[in-house]
Parts: sequence; structure tokens; C-alpha cells
Amino acid sequence: MGLYLLDYGAGNVQSLANTLTKLGHEFTWIKEVADFDKATSLIFPGVGAFETALEHLTTRGLLEPLRAYIASGRPYFGICIGMQVVFQSSAESDKYQGLGVVPLPVERFDDATKAVPHIGWNTADIVQLEDEERQLDPKHYYFVHSFCAKYPTDEKAKEWVYATTQYGDELFVSAVRKDNVFCTQFHPEKSGAAGLELVDAWLRGATSTSKSITYQTPSLRPQDGLTKRVIACMDVRANDAGDLVVTKGDQYDVREKATTSSDNTDISIHIAGAVRNLGAPLALAARYYASGADELCLLNITSFRQSPLHDQPMLAVVRAAASALFVPLTIGGGIKDTVDPDGTPRSAVEVAGAYFRAGADKVSIGSDAVYAVERLRNELGERGDGGSAIERIAFAYGRQAVVVSIDPRRAYVDPDTYDGPFKGEIVRGTGQEEGKAWWYQATVSGGRENRELSAVQLAQGAEALGAGELLLNSIDRDGTNAGFDLDLVRLVKSSVKIPVVASSGAGSAEHFTQVFGETSCEAALAAGIFHREEVKIQDVKDAMVKAGLNTRVD
Repeated sequence: MGLYLLDYGAGNVQSLANTLTKLGHEFTWIKEVADFDKATSLIFPGVGAFETALEHLTTRGLLEPLRAYIASGRPYFGICIGMQVVFQSSAESDKYQGLGVVPLPVERFDDATKAVPHIGWNTADIVQLEDEERQLDPKHYYFVHSFCAKYPTDEKAKEWVYATTQYGDELFVSAVRKDNVFCTQFHPEKSGAAGLELVDAWLRGATSTSKSITYQTPSLRPQDGLTKRVIACMDVRANDAGDLVVTKGDQYDVREKATTSSDNTDISIHIAGAVRNLGAPLALAARYYASGADELCLLNITSFRQSPLHDQPMLAVVRAAASALFVPLTIGGGIKDTVDPDGTPRSAVEVAGAYFRAGADKVSIGSDAVYAVERLRNELGERGDGGSAIERIAFAYGRQAVVVSIDPRRAYVDPDTYDGPFKGEIVRGTGQEEGKAWWYQATVSGGRENRELSAVQLAQGAEALGAGELLLNSIDRDGTNAGFDLDLVRLVKSSVKIPVVASSGAGSAEHFTQVFGETSCEAALAAGIFHREEVKIQDVKDAMVKAGLNTRVD
């Protein structure tokens, strides 16, 4: 008897297990139907898509035992999909109905005025107040979802609402609580100290409803509480000795450049040296977590990504990072259909699943996404056929789990004579670049190969195939410390409805406030300046607060 965890068979549920271990609570996984009878409390840390979750629960014979467990009155804590399955239905699936415990449907966010999925740190405002307790200031929790339960008008449904969150001009239910049921739309296991505190409180019975409850009616604010995210990125590869190190390229060249000079001439000869080593992945990740990074990104750029399921060093890094760092973790590099050295084929979904089970929350797809979009445009038309890695992973885990990394470079043209296919995307330079004009060309293989595809076309194609977020790099700005390419960010952001992460070029805290103030991107990422501590994450957060930007500081 005791605490049990339900894994429906997909997504990152390991992070919740890591949270419980961190808090010192013992637990057992539900492995068979009989385990439901042994549980005195149950957590369903669901991650992914509603239809996939219901299908797995149904085919494994776990859905009805779950329904019976909740009806028994024993404590139930549902997270994300674990919350949505207790509602009546979801617009994400025509095939399956929810358990109907909470008398509300799950609907899709309106993307007319905001990016969907809703990704990032937002506030959860408690509306159920116990006895005479004073309302606490709302805390920031991590959300990543495209579907939600809208705030109800029905009085019976309102009895379930424990907390609400505002995104754009929509108010949705971010937590429910009634009798033995407590659920959150956000991920406490990825919400830092605030999330750990919430999980611990539930386990210790602090969220029981034995006290008298008063209800506070929520209302829309002039602005929602979604913060701008600061992401620390680590390019990870093996050095010449085979050790994993965090490195950083100069226009994607990660080798040190040693300089020697002749005694008799002024000629300098640049010799390719060792892989640039800026620190151990786990040590840097821990530093960024302690410094308040909103997310961490690990990009596997070494050769063994060709066989990711045999890539034990990188999987071990992910497991170790997820066990100690309770913020979202994105993994990139080698997320594609591959063949092991022994000839065993591995699908992109299988590769992604290995990283999710190790503790990753999102996977980033690069060159493979370019090829998929080219096929979409050249062969399929407006819709994919379900064959790309983007589509297959999004179907299994939800589009919020799929990031597409874009590596464009400027292709300069004469704006007065150019009449090519990218004429409508031409950017004219200003200031020191007055008189120049260019469009942004997509590349593959870390910028080593240009493609006849623009960054805008790639972004729109990735969105159409099911990507939930774009990581927008700039080969021209990488390593320059000259600031983000604002023209590129504005151009791509205006062409899609999914969140965009600006990357490449940051050299100061002010560059972050600039990209957030002058574009509508949702997040910004940096690497080298954080690794070398030329700029600290706290410096960036302080500058953002000073600039009046929504910033997570708790």
C-alpha cells in the first residue's frame, strides 16, 4: 500500500519520479490492474496528446480501473494530460471521451491573437480560499499545452476550479480540486522550487478540502502573466579524448584556432586545435538552474548522434540533468530515422521516446525538418502524409514536444533587379547596412549546405507539419555578440502562429531586452556568453525587470 504513479506509456514521466525522489517520498509504478487496489494515493503525470493517452490507457486495460480508483475516494493527482482525461471530452480527439469526472470539455486555445501552444511560465491564481487564509501572491508555473478547459459559466462546474490562468484574452482552468481529486494543467515537476513545494504539500495532505471554502471570482487583467523565457543552451560533443564537453562555435566551427608566428615575418598561421571546452555539461546545467534559467537546451553536435540509441553518454547526461534540475529540458541532435551499426532500423519516434524516458521534455529537429518541408512543398502540397518525424512525434507526444531548429544565413541580392521567388521576403538594411538587401536562406548540416528554401518557408512548413515551437538561429550573427538579428526574428515571427525562440548573437543583457521589446518572440537563447560568464542569467533577468518585461524571478 502507498503512493503509486501511472505511466500510460509515452512522454516524460521520469521527471515526476525524480521530483518525488528529491522530496524523499517513496512510490511504486502501476504495472498491472491489481496495483490500483494497492494504491492509497495515485499520481498520473501525463505528458503528450489526449488521444494517444486515452488509446494507451484503453488498450492496456487501465482506463476503467483508473475510473474506479477515482470513484473510490482515494487521493488522485493528475498533471497535464492526467488532468485533461478527467474532463468530459477534448477537442484534440474525436475518437475518445474523457472520464467525465469534471463537467467541462477541453478546448483548443484561440490562436487569432496569440501563439499556440501556450509554452512558458505563467501565474496560477488560486480562487478557492480556505477559512480566513489570505490570498497568496500568484506563483509562476511551467505550462506547455495547446488545449485547455475554459473558465466555466456553470455554477456546478465552478465548484471544481481551484486556480485560473490568463493567456492573452482567455481565462482557463489551471487547477481543479474537489473531494479526492486535485489536478494541475501546469507541470509542477518542471516548475522549480514552487512546483516542488506544491507536490510536497499534496503528498502531506495540505491540499485537502476538509476546511470551509470561499470562492473568489477571477477576472481578466489588462495583460496576462506569461513571462518572457531566458534559455541557456549547451552544445555538447565529444572532444578528441572522447569526453563530453560543452563547446561553442565561431560560425559553427568548434575548434580552437592556435596562432603561431615566424621570427622573421609577420605572417600568422592559424592551426586547427582542440575542440573548444567551456565546461562539463552537468556542471554548467546546474549553474544555470541555480541562476534562474527558465529552460535548458542540450544540443548533441557530435558524430555519435548518428546512432542515438547507442549514444549512452548523451542519454546519461539527460538522465542526470533531469534528476537534479527541475525546469524544462530540450534535447536536439540525431532526432530522426536512423540505422544502428548492427543494421537495426530505429524510427525518429523511438529515438525521441528514449530521450523523453530519460527526462527530456522537448526534442529539437534540424536538418531532417528541412528535408520534410521540402517534400511537403514539392510533393504533398499544404498537408503532410504523416510520414515525417515532426508529424509522427507530434501525434504520439503532442506538438508541444516538437521544436524545429532553423539555421538560416543571409543571401544578398540587388533589390532593384532581383525578381526571384523570395522577392516578398527581401529585407533592406539600415544604418551601417544601408544599401544592402537580402533574404534568409535555409541550410542543413550545421550551415554547411544551403537549400533553395527560405527561413519563412521552412517555418511555415514546420508549423503545418505539427511543430509546436521554432528555435530561430542566425549563422551570420552566431558568435558575434552583436545582438539578435531583429529583422529575421520579426520576419519569421510574423509568418507563423507558434512560439519562436530567438537565438544567435547575444552579447549583453540589453540584447535580450531589445529582442523582447522590439519583436514579439516568446523566448531568447544564449550560449557562449553564459558559459564564459561574460553575461550572467541574473544580469539578464535584472535588465528585463527594469525594462518592465514579464519575468520569472521566484
